[in-house]
Formats: sequence, C-alpha cells, structure tokens
Amino acid sequence: MIDNDMIEQLKTVFEKLEGNVELAVDLSQHSDQAELLNLLEGVAAANPKITVTKNMNPGMSSLVPRFKVLHNGQPTGIIFTGIPGGHEFTSLILAILNSDHKGKMPDPVLAERIKRLKGPIRLRTFISLTCENCPDVVQALNQMAILNPHIEHEMIDGAYAQDDVKNLNIQGVPSVVHNSKLMHSGRINFLDLLGKLEAEFGLNEAPTDQGPRDLGDFDVVVVGGGPAGVSAAIYSVRKGLKTALITEKIGGQVQETRGIENLISVTYTEGPQLAGQLAQHLAAYPVQLLEHRRVKKVHKDGSPKLVELESNENLRTKSLIIATGAKWRELGIPGEKDYIGRGVAFCPHCDGPFYKGKKVAVIGGGNSGVEAAIDLSGIVREVVLIEYNSSLKADQILVHKLKTLSNVSVLTNAKTKHVHGDGQKVNALEYEDRVSGSTQKIDLDGVFVQIGLVPNSQFLKDVVQLTPYGEIVVDTKGRTSEKGIYAAGDVTTTPYKQIIIAMGEGAKAGLAAFEDSMLHTVS
Repeated sequence: MIDNDMIEQLKTVFEKLEGNVELAVDLSQHSDQAELLNLLEGVAAANPKITVTKNMNPGMSSLVPRFKVLHNGQPTGIIFTGIPGGHEFTSLILAILNSDHKGKMPDPVLAERIKRLKGPIRLRTFISLTCENCPDVVQALNQMAILNPHIEHEMIDGAYAQDDVKNLNIQGVPSVVHNSKLMHSGRINFLDLLGKLEAEFGLNEAPTDQGPRDLGDFDVVVVGGGPAGVSAAIYSVRKGLKTALITEKIGGQVQETRGIENLISVTYTEGPQLAGQLAQHLAAYPVQLLEHRRVKKVHKDGSPKLVELESNENLRTKSLIIATGAKWRELGIPGEKDYIGRGVAFCPHCDGPFYKGKKVAVIGGGNSGVEAAIDLSGIVREVVLIEYNSSLKADQILVHKLKTLSNVSVLTNAKTKHVHGDGQKVNALEYEDRVSGSTQKIDLDGVFVQIGLVPNSQFLKDVVQLTPYGEIVVDTKGRTSEKGIYAAGDVTTTPYKQIIIAMGEGAKAGLAAFEDSMLHTVS
C-alpha cells in the first residue's frame, strides 16, 4: 500500500524520532489482516525506531484488524480498529510522532487542562475513511490519551463495527462514545471537545491559583485564523509590528471546504490543503500563535486594549483586528439538536454514506444546498430539497444539473417546522406550505442542513457596532465603530463571502492598523 516514494517522504517526517514506537497488531483471522500488516510495515520501513509486532496469543485475538500504539514499551492509550488509510492515514502518522512528543502538541496551558481530566476515561470514535472532519477529532483525542495516562482512545472504522453502529444508533461521523453513551457526533474543534470532556468527567484540583497568565503587550492582535486573519497577521508583522494571532484552529471555515476552484491563480485546491499552506506561510514570520484559544472579553476603553481569553490568559494590544469568520447556521426548530448525529447532519460528504438507499431532505436552496442534493443523489434513494423562498438561489449551472436528476424533488415556499423521530433516530420532517398555510409531513431517514452561515461575533456585542444579523459594521478600510479595532472577512458587512475577498480584506485591515499607528505616532 505504501510505495518507495512515500517511504522516502516518511523518512523525513520521522527523522527526529528519539523513542521507540511499537505498532502492536492483535491476532486476527480477518481477510483484511494482511492489508493492515502491509500498511504498518510500509510505515515502519521509514525509520528503524518504528517496529511492527504481532500478538500471537489466541486469547487476545480480534475479529477485525486492530493494533495499539506503544512508546518505549509502554501503552500510549491509542488504539486503531480498522485500517487507517484515506483521511485517517495522517492520524496514524501523527500518532507515531505525538507518542514521542514530536510534531505539534498542545501548548503548556492546554496540556495542563488535559492532564487534570478525571479518569478512567475510555473513548471510542466511530469514523468513516471518507470523512474529512473525523481526523481532527481522532487526532485531538489521541493527543489527550498521550498526555493523560487515565485516557484511552480507540478509532473505529464503522465499516468493521456494523453491529455497534446499529446498536448505538450512529448515523453520522465522527461519533464519540463513552461506554454506550453518545457524547458527540459531527465536526467539533479541539476546545469544544475538551470542554465536553471536562463537563462530563470533571477535573482534578488545580495548582494554587495565581491569577490570569499575562502574555504581554503587542502592537497588533488578530483574532481568527482563517484567510482574513492570517493575511492580516502577515501584513502586520511585515510592517515591523509586534503581532499575535489568537485562533481556535488555523484555516477556520476553510478546513470544511471540499473543493476550491475560484482562488485566482490556483486552478484547484481543497480546504485542508489551503489551511496547511496558510499555517506554513504564517510560520515563516515571527507571529506569536495562540491556537486552541477563544476570546472571552475585549475591554475597548483606552489604549492598549485588554483582551481576556477563556484560558485564563490576558494580553494587551494597541490595535485589534477581528477576523473570526462564521459558522454553519442551524435551523433552530424542535428536534434538530435532539437528533444531531442520529438523522440531522451538516456534512453530506461525511455522513452521506450512512443514508445509502434511504430518503433524506436537504434544507436550503443556495449553492451549498443544491451541491449537497446533487452529491447525495448518487448515494441515497431519494432527496427532497426544501427552500424557504419561492425559487432556488443557487447558480444556474447547479440548478440545471439538479433538474436532470430523477431521484431529486424540490419544494419551494416551504418553512421547516419540526424534526421528528422515534427517540433513537429521525423518521419525519414537518414543514409549512407558505402559500396555503397548511402543515405537511414527510417520512424520511435524514435531514441535511445547508442554510448558510452566522457570524462569530457574539463576544463583541457591546464592543463594536453590529448589524441585526451579527455582522461587524466596517468602513472601506476595515475600521469598526471603535477606534483601534478593525475587522475583516466573513464576520463583517463586506459583501460576498469568498476566500479571495477575505484575504484582501485581511490585508487591508492590517495596513489600516499600521497607517493609523503611524498617524498617531506623528501626531
């Protein structure tokens, strides 16, 4: 499965390994066992510190391909059930690196929170190898297992655990399970995942509280690590300004974008690849990166402005640039939250395979909704596309393609009212016909929500002027209503939410902050 070119690349990746990493394979008679061994032995060929061992004890055999990761002979808490190919191949490589504390690990503040989690905690994450959001969850929980000896984490390819998938009523990935309790399903960032574990399992007593950690003073602080935020940070630091960037994850919403064909000069790329390039470009400059962080409060009065983080850290800045982007908008109707991961989904690429041969609805007639309906039509038995307005808003080329599909129907002037289920999974969707006023009900198996984005501006409610929709009001240079605070990208009133526009707006905000600081210095 791994050719010589890949082995040569892995040699570079693993060249800094110091400890010995053992991939301990359980005995199994499964027909895919040879494929797993072939994959792992190919990885091990890249560095003599990586070995593959085979457990020949019949009492420890597995019905499916399965292995554990050990470091210097000790368990790391990481288990893979299935063959980590596809998107999960990266999870395997990072598990090897991270077990030796190489690669990008949580910083000391985050690591301390992880170590304080009360155990024992045994988590299973059910994934699909086609899922683009699954590796983030798998890799985060693997790192937590490495840092906290009371945590064990097992990645499970759902294709090898159909009985568990059925018994646990899993209808979306990634799905994180503790014992038989579904703790989370769907995409989630590192911070929110850690927060869920803290709420569920509690924390051991913290060291003596010494108050908030002071991160220092900066000329510019950028909040947000997407195209706008990274652009603003790079433009700021290139002007000689001491710059910090606060973000939950580099790439932001870009991480969830499948194909990108309108980033001028780049014919085609994908979201995770572009996010990696943003991180690489940012790393070329002396920007202090504070990842897996979220702003708690901005004190707008005076200069420098005080920024409080939820991680009990503070920093001060002369100029603040907000580039926090937007998140998927939810319907906000009864039943939606109750059935997330059990019939309500937001990612057709990730969760579509769970609905093979079934009937689903897609809510939203914009580009995202129509593209989702087109993609799902090749997997499911029937798709019903539901649009609130009288016509679809998507590009005509997409609408034309949609109309050629025999298993897709379209309902317009339809207001979704209620997601129904039997307590275990979705079985119907209720909507109102906006022309007749009558209420209708559709029997189905799943609902994919594709109704756009909502700005991530909640923490700025009393700081800068916002529109009724939560967008930050900015002028032509990215200035907000508050002196010294700027904004760029999808979180603002700037029209057309596009990657290339966000990059330009981020650069503009960075230049405006520099220009204003120079005027202030001269005056």
